[in-house]
Amino acid sequence: MKVTVSRKAHFNAAHRLYRPDWAEERNDAVFGKCNNPNFHGHNYDLIVSVTGDIDPDTGYVIDIKVLKDIIKEEVEDAFDHKNLNLDVPEFADLNPTAENIVVVIWNKIRKRIANTMALEVVLYETPRNFVTYKGE
Repeated sequence: MKVTVSRKAHFNAAHRLYRPDWAEERNDAVFGKCNNPNFHGHNYDLIVSVTGDIDPDTGYVIDIKVLKDIIKEEVEDAFDHKNLNLDVPEFADLNPTAENIVVVIWNKIRKRIANTMALEVVLYETPRNFVTYKGE
């Protein structure tokens, strides 16, 4: 029997969407106001879901405190109140779109979750705009 356990989290971060190898006109055409050279910010919301079997000894799929600590260490401590382009090494050469951010987060958390469990990350850039990654 598979059960999914989810934990919500939040972080604030700034970023700029652009490609340094493109002319400014092309960056403006593709990324619009998100190409602001002075950056812009979002209040990101995150839902991390782990699916697996219930441990007969503990009754847990995963201890929610353990999941909370993983999210804090891998995401909140690394991204909160940071400029993703300048302060987060994973984005030194990777455009910090919502799609790329969710994959980076998934990879950081995946290494801390048992391979017997499925992992899904949903990242809200705004209340209406969100992306989902399941490692596929």
